[in-house]
Amino acid sequence: MQVLVINCGSSSVKSRTYTLPDKRLIAQGVVDRIAEESSQLTWRCDGRTHRRDVKVEDHDRATRLLLRMLLNEGPAVAAEAATIEAVGHRVVHGGDEVRDVVRIDEACISLIERFEPLAPLHNPVGLAGVRAAMEVLPDVPHVACFDTTFHRTMPEMACTYALPLEFQAKYGIRRYGFHGISHRYAVERAARMLGREPQRLNAITCHLGNGCSVSAIRQGRSVDTSMGMTPLEGLVMGTRGGDMDPGVLLYLAQRGVPPETLDDICRRRSGLLGLSGVSSDMRDVLQSARQGNRNADLAVDIFCYRLKKYIGAYLAAIGRLDALVFTGGIGENAPEIRARTCMGLDALRIEIDKRKNRAAVGVEADVAPDANVMRVLVIPANEELAIADEVYRWMQQGRR
Repeated sequence: MQVLVINCGSSSVKSRTYTLPDKRLIAQGVVDRIAEESSQLTWRCDGRTHRRDVKVEDHDRATRLLLRMLLNEGPAVAAEAATIEAVGHRVVHGGDEVRDVVRIDEACISLIERFEPLAPLHNPVGLAGVRAAMEVLPDVPHVACFDTTFHRTMPEMACTYALPLEFQAKYGIRRYGFHGISHRYAVERAARMLGREPQRLNAITCHLGNGCSVSAIRQGRSVDTSMGMTPLEGLVMGTRGGDMDPGVLLYLAQRGVPPETLDDICRRRSGLLGLSGVSSDMRDVLQSARQGNRNADLAVDIFCYRLKKYIGAYLAAIGRLDALVFTGGIGENAPEIRARTCMGLDALRIEIDKRKNRAAVGVEADVAPDANVMRVLVIPANEELAIADEVYRWMQQGRR
């Protein structure tokens, strides 16, 4: 069967079409830099890549453009695409009410809308992609896969904030965690690389991209993760600063900084961009640091230091570690970040082979020294394939 996957990020839309269960990729596309001066469409099929600059104002138009490429302008795949049997969508925030993939109907759409305030950079654009795809492909089931679902296995002590319990109950305050689709995929691939079942794996998975999170995995299940009630908590990210003293925001509010400005600072002006003054893209920040930009170098140091602290904390949380996993755009493509993060962790039996690490760019690899018991794995993220697998499983269970 053919499954189309739509993955809406804060400034991009990705599409991939697979045949299942053989997991054959038919076609893939991405629209980057949505709403900027010039967006870019990249389309791949039949071993060929096509790129062109386009003007795309929003995620609705980006989704429709990719669907037009798949259904009309990609003649090599049009025949197969015409037999799409289901569409899977990545949705970032589903709260604690969702336990599995869900067919998208009015109730599901209402749920996604309800959590928009907690993921304002993600849920609204994800819903825009859902609505566009449902309009173009109205006769097939559309299925939502939520990032929060994987972290439902966190114990109460890991997902409860030290705030008054009645206050938490009234407003639904708790830690949810995100990037769950990516963390689950990383766990499954890591287990396969090590020749064991996921439920026998203890790991720390580091999803490092424009958004970043790290998860503690015990016996294949998430027991802690760095993001919290919203995707703002935890690691340093592209434009988000991660952990901070909440008193900072109270202090600024008391001095007249309006809530809208505080929200903008937290979501769009902090992290690598705020520290370096250069870019939210780690590639640009690293390049600037190599050219002598002290602020950029400090940004990289803080990024790696924060990640290193989480690795140490999560090793203590799970007790025994089989593998440290790097995934996401930075995790799979930036050997320097992996090296700087793992520097000094030899006391925890975490080491990196320099030659292996330099060679591991965009490919699955074990970059630990051969003699080291602790494996350090590089696994390219593939949320789209993970979603396709979930949708296929859902379809096989007769939930059409």
